[in-house]
Amino acid sequence: MSYQVNVLDSRDEHELSPGRREELLQSLARRVGSLGLATPALFLLHSHRPLSFLGSQSLFFFAPILGVFFDPGRIEEYGRLLSDRGNIDRLIELLEQ
Repeated sequence: MSYQVNVLDSRDEHELSPGRREELLQSLARRVGSLGLATPALFLLHSHRPLSFLGSQSLFFFAPILGVFFDPGRIEEYGRLLSDRGNIDRLIELLEQ
């Protein structure tokens, strides 16, 4: 018996929907802006863009510890958000507005 998995056609069941992705990005941009941290956030996002995937993996690694202080589901969502550099570019756009 042979098992074949078509990786290109399979969609990760935990993948964020485009609507949820945009909602998280806008929420994050509003929160950073309301704290007056838009400029430092832009500086860090521009300079650390190549490391966004590493940051997402760090969130997944530290999720059990962070889960004590924050909602574990939210940690996973932000980890998935950071794993795509396109989301970092969109967050930069939102912060620059």
